[in-house]
Amino acid sequence: MPVTRSARATTGRVLVAAGTLALLAGCSLFGGGEDGEMVSVFELTPGDCVLSPSDVTAELSELRRVDCETEHHMEVFARVDFPTDPDEDAPQFPGDAAMKAFSDGACAEEFPGYVGVDLRDSALWTTFLAPSARSWSEGSDRTVTCFVTTTGEPLTGSVAGSKL
Repeated sequence: MPVTRSARATTGRVLVAAGTLALLAGCSLFGGGEDGEMVSVFELTPGDCVLSPSDVTAELSELRRVDCETEHHMEVFARVDFPTDPDEDAPQFPGDAAMKAFSDGACAEEFPGYVGVDLRDSALWTTFLAPSARSWSEGSDRTVTCFVTTTGEPLTGSVAGSKL
């Protein structure tokens, strides 16, 4: 996503940072590690903690899921469906700008319910995986996956209800 999801196992997603991609560009600062398991981005659910990929690409199909008590880079806090017209057989991809605007807003709206504080009052940041034009057109990928992250330090423990 535009991290997209459609042909779930075969289609990639794009990881987009809210604010800046620099925080992901520095993901190698955290180290890779072989702990955890590689999972499809379509299988991620709120509460899952993941490591940033060592090679940030435009589309992702898998991330390494780890125990939240170990150092990790991001935690899934929401999955939000992009609104489409149910009467439309094959809705057109809304475009990257519209997808980013929707994802930024949807993730900011979901943040307080998971972390316990408004995003504007938090020390944490958000990023997301959103459908890409390709994944949108290849299938039914319409879901944005929202992640909480920091600007550089790894997380240890879940941020659910933390009010950080």
